[in-house]
Amino acid sequence: MTKVVEISPTTRLEGHSKLTLKVDDQGIVERGDWLSITPVRGIEKLAIGKTMEQVPKIASRVCGICPIAHTLASTEAMEASIGCEIPTDAKLLRIILHAANRIHSHALHNILILPDFYIPGTEKKFNLFANEQPARSVMARIVRIREIAQTIAAIAGGEAIHPSNPRIGGMYHNVSPRAKQKMADLAKECLVLVHEQMEFMLDVIRNMQNREFVEVGGKQIPLPKKLGYHNQGVMATAPMYGSSSLDDNPTWDFTRWKETRPWDWYMGEVTIDLEDPSYPIGGTTKVGTKANPQMESCTGVPTYDGQPVEVGPRARLATFKNFDEKGTFAQHIARQMEYPDCCYTILNCLDNLNTSGKVLADHIPQGDGSMGWAANEAPRGSNIHLARVKDGKVRWYDMLVPTTWNFPTCSRALTGAPWQIAEMVVRAYDPCVSCATHMIVVNEKEKIVAQKLMQW
Repeated sequence: MTKVVEISPTTRLEGHSKLTLKVDDQGIVERGDWLSITPVRGIEKLAIGKTMEQVPKIASRVCGICPIAHTLASTEAMEASIGCEIPTDAKLLRIILHAANRIHSHALHNILILPDFYIPGTEKKFNLFANEQPARSVMARIVRIREIAQTIAAIAGGEAIHPSNPRIGGMYHNVSPRAKQKMADLAKECLVLVHEQMEFMLDVIRNMQNREFVEVGGKQIPLPKKLGYHNQGVMATAPMYGSSSLDDNPTWDFTRWKETRPWDWYMGEVTIDLEDPSYPIGGTTKVGTKANPQMESCTGVPTYDGQPVEVGPRARLATFKNFDEKGTFAQHIARQMEYPDCCYTILNCLDNLNTSGKVLADHIPQGDGSMGWAANEAPRGSNIHLARVKDGKVRWYDMLVPTTWNFPTCSRALTGAPWQIAEMVVRAYDPCVSCATHMIVVNEKEKIVAQKLMQW
């Protein structure tokens, strides 16, 4: 007999989301809906009528983890719309900035997931706040990795959060030879640390894969070998940076994208009839509570070639490096494997960076309303911004951010998992729910049909 259990909110991720799960008598998920319950932000509507210089600064305020990815995708969507090519040295600085952001974000994610894992050779889960080894050493290494990444981002981008150096047409400033050398020194130090961190995390993840059970809320829960598997495709635009409609051979196709409304995708009203007060943190939703994912979801459902797709580290490695592992643990493994590539990318860019080179285009068109898009590979997947700019003003704007793509894919990946470890499946996507929450839907008469959600 199918029962419904709800985990709300989910924890150890950015933003607020919930899981509504239909489970069988053994507690195995038959259908899972993972949805955003973060209030709608309306960035796309705020952008209309603003100058093309203003919108990337607005877009970067979506959240504090992804501001670099959004600044760059937004800026490059404007440039794609107006047909503005930027100088090579400006592009190199952007790639350095982007790679530094990925290092910092992956290290943060290690902190969020490690409490799900066991210290290899023991029956003890990680407590990164305990004053004991190996937690102390791991935390010290993660803190230094993030410090280095943010410092490199601040040098290349002006600031590590909400970078001020990128602008339409390139960058405001090149870096000095001394700043270039400092970034190189930091990247070399970071390379040693990320190799250590990668090897450590791979040991921890492989150890988990060999386990039969995990403890959740004082209970032993079976750990499926195919945890998080799904039959959906993957999507990635580049191993490291991305693509735009200005490219000779773009790696993303606007015509293959379609967005479905949440009430055409998620389950309708259900009544919670299974609860567990022992579930961390604070137990699950009380029996008798009504849930309605169709009306509660604050995101649309993007599809590519008519189906949901997975984006993120595993998608990148599967697309460009023949990585063939699947599921929750494969996502974790792929993320660790990206650490060194980020450092090598920074060092390669620095080798080619001319600190005397120009970083601003000679001519910056004002646009004729043509549609342009830019996709960069943010830490958690393809981050796509689309824009139409005319006479320097933004006439239309949309954001298809990584977690928006991953919501429907992860929902399907929950099938077959014990409901008590559904959050582990979600965390493998390194969600940034605030970035994803952007739905404002209007009908053919320009009436806002999602106004009820806006009034929460």
